[in-house]
Amino acid sequence: MTGSDRSDLIFARRLGVALPNLAAKQRFQPAPMMTIFRDIDLRASEGQCLGIVGESGSGKTTLGRTLVRLLRPTSGTLLFEGRDITTLDETELRPIRDRMQMIFQDPISSLNPRRRVADIVAEPLRVWGPHDDQEQIEIVDRMLHAVGLDPEVARDKRPHEFSGGQCQRISIARSLVLGPKVLICDEPVSALDVSVQAQILNLLRDLKAEYGLTLVFIAHDLAVVKNVSDLVAVMYLGKLCEVAEPDDLYANAAHPYTSLLLESIPEPDPSATIDESVDLVGEIPSSIDPPSGCRFRTRCPHATEKCENEEPQMREVSAGHHVACHHPLVAVAG
Repeated sequence: MTGSDRSDLIFARRLGVALPNLAAKQRFQPAPMMTIFRDIDLRASEGQCLGIVGESGSGKTTLGRTLVRLLRPTSGTLLFEGRDITTLDETELRPIRDRMQMIFQDPISSLNPRRRVADIVAEPLRVWGPHDDQEQIEIVDRMLHAVGLDPEVARDKRPHEFSGGQCQRISIARSLVLGPKVLICDEPVSALDVSVQAQILNLLRDLKAEYGLTLVFIAHDLAVVKNVSDLVAVMYLGKLCEVAEPDDLYANAAHPYTSLLLESIPEPDPSATIDESVDLVGEIPSSIDPPSGCRFRTRCPHATEKCENEEPQMREVSAGHHVACHHPLVAVAG
């Protein structure tokens, strides 16, 4: 990856995070550190949707939290609007907090069950302003209407009176009241029915266009990510293995893991023939003790001795398409 561009709202270079492994903590001893992800190179340009996909345990959510500095990186560099925010403390981060917001995975547990919807959505305004009550009511009503909820009906109700999809709309409204530039969407549809998923995805797409948002969309479903993303990054066990535009990724998957993810997408056709040649064995290894070399080698049908001894580096296989694999499934450009 080249250096940061002026259009980049988020730019990460060799970013890494390690957290205490409390399960391995010994009495009277500090907990050993466990690497969640490392050497992540990412950029999200203004108005773009960056999709991050991977199975459970790959480090997607931790990466999303790190991009908005809910977690402090332990290595690498993180820029926001061209400013290095890697080591800023909470006081220094405060002036930019209103420009970075996050939608959490579980729409119901992310809302305070004791508070009215109007108070939940207005809470950021009470911290940041405007502090005029009538102006806050107008902003809250406008945001509720923007996410497809009737303010007159929703304003005085509490979260338990809404469905999961409606609660996610409330969460989206809360994240937009301050007019952020970047919105981290942490699996915002994984807990919802398929029909409701489509509604939320369409809503996010419309809001992105209306408010000029830059989205980081985290999911484990490549089919979902393709529908909303301008660029897709595939993540496995704390490392990026492939980055490309969605159409290119689907048509020319270069990493065996990406190919297997695509093969796992269900096809809504009862007469479709199941490809039994696709073989993915084993569970995702532990991030406490990841495999040497390529982290996917223990499950990869193309693994060789080189994969065990050498960690693959990200390289370009075609224009805008990068892969970290010793044996890519497509020819390498040049």
